[in-house]
Amino acid sequence: MEKHYFNRELSWLAFNRRVLEESTDQRIPLLERLKFLSIFASNLDEFYMVRVGSLFAQSLLDNMTTDNKTHLTPSEQIQAINEEVKNLYHQRDVAYTNIMDALSVLDLNHIKTKDMNKTYKKDVKDYFKSHISPQLSPQIIDAKHPFPHLENKALYIALHLYSDKGEKFGIIPVPKDIQRVYILPDGKSFLLTEDILLLYSHLIFKTYKVHNKAVIRLTRNADIDITDDFYDEDTDYRAFMQNIVKARGRLHPVRFEISCSEDSSILDYFSAKLNLKKNQCFKINSPLDLNFARILETICKPEIKRSLLYPPIRPQWPVHFPHRNIISHVIKEDYILSLPYESFRPLLELIREAAEDESVVSIKITLYRVASQSQIVQHLCTAAENGKDVTVAMELRARFDEENNILWSNLMEESGCKIIYGIEKVKVHSKILLITRKSQDNFDYITHISTGNYNELSARQYTDIGIITGNREIGTDALAFFNNLAISNLEGEYTHLLVSPSSLKSGIIDLIEEEAEKALNGETARIIAKMNNLTDKEVIDSFIKAAKAGVKISLIIRGICCLRPCSEDQTDSIEIISIVGRYLEHSRIYCFGERLNARIYISSADMMTRNTEKRVEIAAPVLNRDISVRIYDMLDIMLRDNVKARVLMPDGTYQYKHTEAEPVDSQMYFFEESYLNNNYNPD
Repeated sequence: MEKHYFNRELSWLAFNRRVLEESTDQRIPLLERLKFLSIFASNLDEFYMVRVGSLFAQSLLDNMTTDNKTHLTPSEQIQAINEEVKNLYHQRDVAYTNIMDALSVLDLNHIKTKDMNKTYKKDVKDYFKSHISPQLSPQIIDAKHPFPHLENKALYIALHLYSDKGEKFGIIPVPKDIQRVYILPDGKSFLLTEDILLLYSHLIFKTYKVHNKAVIRLTRNADIDITDDFYDEDTDYRAFMQNIVKARGRLHPVRFEISCSEDSSILDYFSAKLNLKKNQCFKINSPLDLNFARILETICKPEIKRSLLYPPIRPQWPVHFPHRNIISHVIKEDYILSLPYESFRPLLELIREAAEDESVVSIKITLYRVASQSQIVQHLCTAAENGKDVTVAMELRARFDEENNILWSNLMEESGCKIIYGIEKVKVHSKILLITRKSQDNFDYITHISTGNYNELSARQYTDIGIITGNREIGTDALAFFNNLAISNLEGEYTHLLVSPSSLKSGIIDLIEEEAEKALNGETARIIAKMNNLTDKEVIDSFIKAAKAGVKISLIIRGICCLRPCSEDQTDSIEIISIVGRYLEHSRIYCFGERLNARIYISSADMMTRNTEKRVEIAAPVLNRDISVRIYDMLDIMLRDNVKARVLMPDGTYQYKHTEAEPVDSQMYFFEESYLNNNYNPD
């Protein structure tokens, strides 16, 4: 069945290509297109640090092990990745040039230093001498000045130098604390810090002749397997994680980027010093770090700024959600929060109320990625200070959020919260909140289960679904879940919840097989699944088997999809689309059956082996019929999207839907719906 699979890594690159294509979409405002280009570059950075870094480590240990779908070795996968990335870099350069050409017409110009007049050059030179030069730490590389450690993703100016004593190479770290964008006196032209350093770097190395100079950037492996048991049980876990974060900066290089180079001398020298192969090195004609789009917003003229950005949209308070005394309402009735179309504030208010309610005895929550300014954490601290029993399962191993989570865990512990760090070798990725409140004769449970993090920032940028319920059986399951976390029990039994690594995958596969059985019996069978990524081979094979049985399957997968749709063996009954738009599609929804009879689960888990076997995840059934129908209708709108949705083809490419139907942009549809429900007049 190999013909039914795509390689995971190449599928991810296909996703990032879709992000890159957003930067070329003429329908999108120019500065938003530049942001998509920045997102593309940031995604690629993380991909090399994590996925390519992991493959590199595998290639050193065991280069004969292959992936279980396309049977490529680690080295073969890296080779294929680097070949594809070269093509993506070319498209990135073209996209940047086109965006900047269009912006220059609107008086926002990334000027080339060779095009500056004498007045501008004098102004820039004065700025270099007064603001940049005092912060520089240049270095010659020779026997007495050894090759320096290059920081991960940091920018450097590299120079090939000559003097009477022969050739040398020099390097200047680009200071991190200098504002990246320098505005010229005309108020519309700008340079980047590295542009200025390139122009005047010869003033730093006055005794040398500059033969060649370039901006360079190194990416290092960041994939430390912190689930391995290589720490002492007596070691403080937070201190251990702090050391792990520091260790990342010394790991092996996996990618070298170079810009503005006139010949290959710098590339040859640094790649040799860093022990990098040529296919790990990339020459780029656009800025190596594209994270400056938001700065440009501040220099736009007011009359053009509005046309360069998306129209502002504000999340709405859910139309039927109570504004006060929330606890008394949610005990009796289930509510749904659909982010970012609806506001995250109702959940914040619920937690705030719980922190102050004398009848609330405990609050338990899992935290994975937390905002740098987190009201949720503040409310949890208040609850603990008010004498509530507050338990926080804080996952310190949330990649690249470790430092932030360490800081918050310290703060919460000082306030009296009980902090647990999950289970050894298994990340806790579930999104669940349980509030226990003493009533007259018993205890009431309020459970919130979500597809997304408890993070105020991502709540405005990611599409997620959360359900608040007072259902006693769900609450009992939630209590059992937290108790199992506290004793490191991965084999807990639950009435309604599917929990990985024990029951989630098997539960989902059982539901798929039930639909297949219905199809074989001549009944209508339907599966709609929405997720970020699909890589788990057992789940993929279950989808294929169900499709062969006659189940109509629609998959909405934003990112990686290792299932190849094709016309053979009845897998043409599987439709796969990807929606890449203004907001990051993040919700995970698994639907079995049709509208009124559908069984729907919302989940923290993608169908990836890491989620189904190596993480603690939750899938929760939607027991409220009205909410279930609403979610089904939302999925239907997404499947009708013909503006931002792309269809996965058998060759691995994605194509926009070609239809004469009325345009449907699902994300804008849901926002317009939230506005109409609140009778909101944006004018």
